[in-house]
Amino acid sequence: MPRVTTPRTARTAAASSVAESFPWPEPADAPGTLPLKVKEGSPLDEITGLRVQLAAGVPWDRALLEAMGRWTLAEETHNGRRYKYMVGREAFDWLLLAERLCIEVEEFIPPRDLERLLFHGELPEPLAEDVLRELLGVSKYSAYLNFHYGVVLEEVLQLDAEEGVRKRHLARGFSDSEDLAEEAFRHLYTSPRSELLCEFRSEAKLGRRQGMTLSDVKEFTYWLHKRRVDYWDPARVASDTRIAICRLEGLRETALQRALSR
Repeated sequence: MPRVTTPRTARTAAASSVAESFPWPEPADAPGTLPLKVKEGSPLDEITGLRVQLAAGVPWDRALLEAMGRWTLAEETHNGRRYKYMVGREAFDWLLLAERLCIEVEEFIPPRDLERLLFHGELPEPLAEDVLRELLGVSKYSAYLNFHYGVVLEEVLQLDAEEGVRKRHLARGFSDSEDLAEEAFRHLYTSPRSELLCEFRSEAKLGRRQGMTLSDVKEFTYWLHKRRVDYWDPARVASDTRIAICRLEGLRETALQRALSR
């Protein structure tokens, strides 16, 4: 995927309309029910079409992205695992869908390329934004941007804020503490993480004792992103975005150097 580095001061302009314009039907029936007939736009259709393209020699990365553009399920259960491709009904978790599709066509993708995609989110060659928009479609591309800014960069911003708090804390001679994560969240979202998590659980109707899945964590992160964007002034939001972008580039460079040194 291309590295989107254009700072935003607010959510993507199309974000509020993504949920309405996205062609997502209701989730597939639960396991154990009678199989549905294959129809145009169904998962089996798209997987079959993807295999046909790959067998015909279409580059795997382009064929995969085109299949993502045609995909119509917002979530599904496959082989006992729940896949939720839309976070907050606005953010497209493209890597999760890539994982789902690659399971079906693994023999067409070089192992090294598959590892780079699933573990580092990298395609063989960077794509221009206009090419990616064409392959995914306008609505899904907007949702991809929402995920990049609202989940990926938000997680990086949290990491940067927590490390900053720890450095200041240790520089003053205090010992390390897990409570510093609470302080970092207060800096970003005006409340400690524990309070924010309780509020999110209440809104999401998650039981107090109910464990959070990876999908729930992504939902929480996107919920925090929207809260932060709505609370702070545009200048503060833009500054935080630039911080997260720079930090992400640094993390990628470090990962690349480690890979090359092996």
